[in-house]
Amino acid sequence: MKRFLTALLSLAFLSAQAQTADEVISKYSAAMGGLDAFNNIKSAKMTGIATLQGMDLPITIQVINGKAFRIDVEVMGQSVVNSYKDGKGWKINPFGGAETATDVEGAELLDYKAQASLSNSLMDYKARGHQVELQGQEDVEGIKAHKIKLTSKDDGKVTTFYINSTDNMLLKSVSSREMQGQAVDVDTYYSDFKEFGGIKIAMTRSQKIMGQDFQTITLNNVELNVPVDEKVFDK
Repeated sequence: MKRFLTALLSLAFLSAQAQTADEVISKYSAAMGGLDAFNNIKSAKMTGIATLQGMDLPITIQVINGKAFRIDVEVMGQSVVNSYKDGKGWKINPFGGAETATDVEGAELLDYKAQASLSNSLMDYKARGHQVELQGQEDVEGIKAHKIKLTSKDDGKVTTFYINSTDNMLLKSVSSREMQGQAVDVDTYYSDFKEFGGIKIAMTRSQKIMGQDFQTITLNNVELNVPVDEKVFDK
């Protein structure tokens, strides 16, 4: 009987944890404008500057929501391109051994796919089949934040999200990325949220690797539901 009660209490605790995670995610989604508002957007075009290794590089992002994604960065007169459409992705990176359009696969392709949706994987985790776990609270640069672990259905990859416990906005995410053959944690910080068409978008995203500044993307223009030529996503 004692074992039964212990097991029952354990199940109740796990259920409470799941409900609490859902509550935090629901408040976060609402603060961003709501999942329905994100899903109702058909397309987006964003322009800005990527600051990397002391260089300010023009960047253009085009999205057909849930279907296609392309990012172009101009580097010293050459274009670096990442593109995805309907399950297939390709890239051009003259500085990384891909001087012509080269197919991507595996974890890199899954990353491209995720960027084809304007809502992130946390907001829409149920529909995408991911698992979430609330792991208490931590301070993020002096701000108390809810810590949520998300495990991807596709490859088991873990991303940790930190949600401001006061205004329910996303402060930071941590995910693993392969660089030069090694897996490293990438910390992404989100700030300067602005509202467009009923949704909020972080105009600044700064990334650190092993505590060192890696790159910052600063958007200066966001257009929603604008015409986007599907051909630009084709290889």
